Amino acid sequence: MASRIQGLQKLTLLDYPGKVAATVFFGGCNFRCPFCHNADVVLRPTRDFDERELDKLLLKRRGVLDGVCFTGGEPLMCDDARAWMERAKELGYLVKLDTNGSYPERLRRLLDAGLVDYLAMDVKNSPDAYAETVGIERFDLAPIRESVALILQGIVPYEFRTTVVRPLHTRERILRIGEWIAGAQAYYLQAFVDSGNLIGDGLHAVEDEEMRQMCASVRKYVPNTHVRGIDQD
Repeated sequence: MASRIQGLQKLTLLDYPGKVAATVFFGGCNFRCPFCHNADVVLRPTRDFDERELDKLLLKRRGVLDGVCFTGGEPLMCDDARAWMERAKELGYLVKLDTNGSYPERLRRLLDAGLVDYLAMDVKNSPDAYAETVGIERFDLAPIRESVALILQGIVPYEFRTTVVRPLHTRERILRIGEWIAGAQAYYLQAFVDSGNLIGDGLHAVEDEEMRQMCASVRKYVPNTHVRGIDQD
């Protein structure tokens, strides 16, 4: 298969918590979340990225960068994602993986091989609202449940996260997510920002104060719950 790498951010202080990293973007996704801010990466991957640029960066930045983040789209859809993780580890980098959790067996194999040092899974919504939120009418939640259970084992440090957007998310649904992932190491509610390149329309952010209230209510299930993307009082 041709490479599905769509882009490279050569330096980030945000994508890998506490680390200086680069971020690799893979194209394509099996979800169609209307609030996705990377519509071009998901719907129109070009596959014209020169892989030599990534290898050159990895070689040049040894000792400067701590890690490499692999994100998407959905990286676990891509045949070459594992090979690039192996390359990053070979060169001494920490690896962070962002995933939607829909490929639990592939995820398990990466964890068993020691290729992931930090894991972030997007929990799109409460189980009853998943199909609507990922834009798939007949959605099988079983792989998502399997990934959540796998990640909760704590094989590597991890976080769950949810981008909170109206009208898809309510306080009740956020609370049910907390109940689902109870005891997790970390959970982040992320403020929705309209990038201008969304898959859907008619979406808007939740007020900052309500985001804080949602966060506080979830802490009875996941004490280490925080909000990203708004000013903290």
